[in-house]
Amino acid sequence: MDRISHWVNNKVVRGTSGRTGKVFNPATGEVQAEVDLASVEEMDSVIAIAKAAFPAWRATNMSRRAEIMFRMRELLDANRKELASILTLEHGKVPSDALGEIARGVENVEFACGIPALLKGGYTEQASSGVDVYSIRQPLGVVAGITPFNFPAMVPMWMFANALMCGNTFVLKPSEKDPSASMFIADLLRQAGLPEGVFNVVHGDKVAVDRILDHPDIAAVSFVGSTPIARYVYETGTKNGKRVQALGGAKNHMLVLPDADLNMAADAAVSAAYGSSGERCMAVSVVLASEAIADDLVGKIKERIPNIKVGPGSDPAAEMGPLISKEHRDKVAGYVANAPSEGATVVVDGTDRAKDAGFFLNPSLIDNVKPGMKCYDDEIFGPVLTVMRVKGYEDGLATINDNQFGNGTAIFTRDGGVARQFQYDVNVGMVGINVPIPVPVSYYSFGGWKASLFGDQHMYGPEGINFYTRGKVVTSRWPDPRTSSVNLGFPQNR
Repeated sequence: MDRISHWVNNKVVRGTSGRTGKVFNPATGEVQAEVDLASVEEMDSVIAIAKAAFPAWRATNMSRRAEIMFRMRELLDANRKELASILTLEHGKVPSDALGEIARGVENVEFACGIPALLKGGYTEQASSGVDVYSIRQPLGVVAGITPFNFPAMVPMWMFANALMCGNTFVLKPSEKDPSASMFIADLLRQAGLPEGVFNVVHGDKVAVDRILDHPDIAAVSFVGSTPIARYVYETGTKNGKRVQALGGAKNHMLVLPDADLNMAADAAVSAAYGSSGERCMAVSVVLASEAIADDLVGKIKERIPNIKVGPGSDPAAEMGPLISKEHRDKVAGYVANAPSEGATVVVDGTDRAKDAGFFLNPSLIDNVKPGMKCYDDEIFGPVLTVMRVKGYEDGLATINDNQFGNGTAIFTRDGGVARQFQYDVNVGMVGINVPIPVPVSYYSFGGWKASLFGDQHMYGPEGINFYTRGKVVTSRWPDPRTSSVNLGFPQNR
């Protein structure tokens, strides 16, 4: 059986803890590899290596850093299909979905290539007589990323591209459920010319996470995962003096008004709810259907669901693959099974695939959901779309704003004034207008509000640059020594 080990100093390093985890093929349900799980001692060793590599990497000029990241971008482009096949094998994504994930990750690598411009400071000449003031941004040191199973290639690229280009060294702790993508990416960074110790991958469980959060040499932590764990990471990391950005869960609503193009809205709802088997934090999980068009919209969604081809990534016709694990599949199926007892209506029951080999579910559709039902309140994170019927704009807006999560939302309407009012009123971090999954392009930043984000900096883009650096202001004076004198007063500009 294959064994997946750590990546340290630009090479594979076998684990010494004696602990391993199982890596499944979600399409067959079979164990295909074992992954090493790091001990506290192994974590300490890797962090020490990253710390030792920091001074030389920080001193590397920005043109050289950018050159390495440009090469990384070309290597990712040349190896897209091989990386996508790894995602299909360990996560279960169909190839089109895997390639889409890689494309969005590469966008962030491209953004980071512009680091010479992104790290430009400000300069004020003659702020006072003979005094100039300028600002610079400097790296933090050793930073860490803790990434989820659902985007094992893209989310690490959200983090390390900016972190490395800002001059930090990086320790990545990917999900132990699908760890091979991070190893493939690490080797591409080696091929691109990244020096030893600058980027390291350590596989692990809570032992590794906790050591990252309490190790004194980790300056900052980036995290993407569920809200309970995001809260834990944020509270523990900040308690230990670290800068933390922790992205949590979501319950993304799509408000459909009576004037919307219902065919377009139905297409969008199906695409956004069931793509990647619903295992993404930006998936639409609730359609808020205006009562006047609710029956028609539910009918249009229902008629599209049988056309979705569910199958393994090895099937060229497959559009939706399995879920990540048997436990998660069964949990998702449980929400559908329990919905009628809470008063909801199961329009399409896709749980019949739960008994097949592999961790498959077909898409499910649940109507007449309300707050207080578990299928509404919880983040299901699977191919289940729920429908709540609302009176209109004000009712739909209030429902979104009352929800504990604030990651993404969308409105479907032909009325530009209403759409503009919606983006002004809604308490959500990322908003789509006739766009169901409003993931920002790489030169903006990604992140939600409320229980979807812990910390004050969103991920990647300009805020990612700020997160991985700290500002310094320098006030300089080169006077004639003959004019020097003692002055005990407070410094003034006039």
